Amino acid sequence: MTGIWEQFAGNLAFVSLAISIWAHLSIWFQRQIVGFEKIMFGIMAGVASIGSMLLAVQFSHGTFVDLRFAPLALSGMFGGPIAAVITASLTVAFRISIGGAGMTDGVLVTIAAAGMGIVANFLIRKKAPVFSHIALLAAAIGCLLIASMGLLPALSKVQALSAVGLPMTATNCVATIVGGLILLKTQRLELERRILETAFSQSPDYLYVKDRDSRFITVNENMIRLYRFESTTEMLGLSDFNLLPRPLAEELYHREQEVMRTGLPLIDCAEYIEGRNLLASKVPLRDRDGRVIGLAGVTRDITERTALERELRQSKNLLSHAMAGMPDGFAMFDSEGILLFCNEQYRDAFPLSADARVIGAHISDILRRVAETRERLDISYDSMEDWIKAASGTLHENKNEEIQLQNGDWRSIKTRRAADGTAMVVVSDITTMKQAEIALRLSAEQMKNLAETDGLTGIVNRRAFDDAFLREAARSARNKTPLSLLMIDIDRFKAFNDTYGHPAGDRCLRLVSECLHRSVKRPADIVARYGGEEFVVLLPETDENGAAIVAEGFASHLREENIVHSQSEFGRVTASIGISSATGRVLREEPNSLVSMADAALYEAKAQGRNRILARSPAAGLNFVRDAAGAN
Repeated sequence: MTGIWEQFAGNLAFVSLAISIWAHLSIWFQRQIVGFEKIMFGIMAGVASIGSMLLAVQFSHGTFVDLRFAPLALSGMFGGPIAAVITASLTVAFRISIGGAGMTDGVLVTIAAAGMGIVANFLIRKKAPVFSHIALLAAAIGCLLIASMGLLPALSKVQALSAVGLPMTATNCVATIVGGLILLKTQRLELERRILETAFSQSPDYLYVKDRDSRFITVNENMIRLYRFESTTEMLGLSDFNLLPRPLAEELYHREQEVMRTGLPLIDCAEYIEGRNLLASKVPLRDRDGRVIGLAGVTRDITERTALERELRQSKNLLSHAMAGMPDGFAMFDSEGILLFCNEQYRDAFPLSADARVIGAHISDILRRVAETRERLDISYDSMEDWIKAASGTLHENKNEEIQLQNGDWRSIKTRRAADGTAMVVVSDITTMKQAEIALRLSAEQMKNLAETDGLTGIVNRRAFDDAFLREAARSARNKTPLSLLMIDIDRFKAFNDTYGHPAGDRCLRLVSECLHRSVKRPADIVARYGGEEFVVLLPETDENGAAIVAEGFASHLREENIVHSQSEFGRVTASIGISSATGRVLREEPNSLVSMADAALYEAKAQGRNRILARSPAAGLNFVRDAAGAN
């Protein structure tokens, strides 16, 4: 048994060595063979599995045991399905080639181990693998081997479980853990390396490392853009003498050599290269023995900052002229509320309190003068001291205000708090803009009224009625109150138009609308022209009987007008009226049925001889029929 343990230990050492070799070569593979890392990992793991089989322990004729299962599982876990399939394919092919009594069992366990690695990869695909994942995978491999030695025919026949079960399971688990830790450590080191490379490459500053002779060893992306190269490799081995005019290159060279000679860093040294203003810092690099072997440089582009500083100096000279000539008022208060600066436009913007707006005045004194002169219309002067205290307390808050003065003018006041605690105030005259805004709002309201009013009769049109109907139906359903609708149609109106002409027809429509208006008693009742010679009346909180009273009142008013109509069987203009009422569930579930019932009642009233009032409801059907004179 001791010999078996020794053979397994040697096999374990080989597998660990193979995985370690991959760990050292993986970085090179990732740089040289981009996109094929998983394939190469699968081949490496396959080689490790085959090498393990070459060192396999034979404990019966044709039956071998080895540590191939650790590379198989790890290739699936760390390399995914692609690596696992390649590893399993190489391993299976080799196992078949050597044959033996346990070939079939070996192939099955090989495929199962690779599958376990793929499953592990799937389960942790959105996470970074940790030691617990590797430990669980090792435990799963151990269970797989125990089960295979106890259940598969070839292995159970030779009693593999009792003969080599413990060393084979233990060493495979150990190999899985050791190999997994190596790969895990390699993965983490690679991640750290990539983070450093990305930070170095994509830094907004110019980063570089030079050797003892001031030649570039490595540079970041900004450096190659500065010197107009295509890639970083083109700059490696060059010096400033290859890139810059000789006088400037000599200056930089001597400066860097001084840093490396003295070992003292150079911080924020101004440089001018390729038309850019730069601020360079250079520090010496040392080996383990403390010898200076080069330097690292960080150069920051301050071209824009330099330009801004130059513009600031120029602007500072022009500031006083700008303040005097600007159309807006400007003032600055310190953190205590003392007026530090203001232009004449600021004083002119507040004519009644201008005498208080002087340098050195406190904001509370200025506001008290405003209150005393009642200069603003937006404040209550009954509690003057409270307003002064509240307004003074909000001086240093960022805010926009629009106020109206006593004379009707408008002012926009914009207050901004600076980082040092001062408050800057800009005052603009917006009188013209506010007057235009008010005029525009009035115009919009007039346009809205025109859009909702019938141009001929002056009453609500169909569009406005539809909106009002939905609103009132929802309210009545919510409050469980009745809602009634009258639908009115002028009898034989086409014949009236043909006989008396369209101007007379228009006068007739206006008289009908007036009669309807006289019939309703409440502001909530809505009279609308529905279309052509059709009108509707919406009666909130009105039941069928109340709606009938309104209909009869309208018929009475129309009869009193006695509009002659020679083509009507009644000799005058009459109207047919359909009534519908509903409440509760009907209005909640089918509000449009109220309109349908009123329309059906109107149609039936005309069919029964015209000049009639007929009521229908969604719940009860036909309720009553009356002629326009009120007879049952």
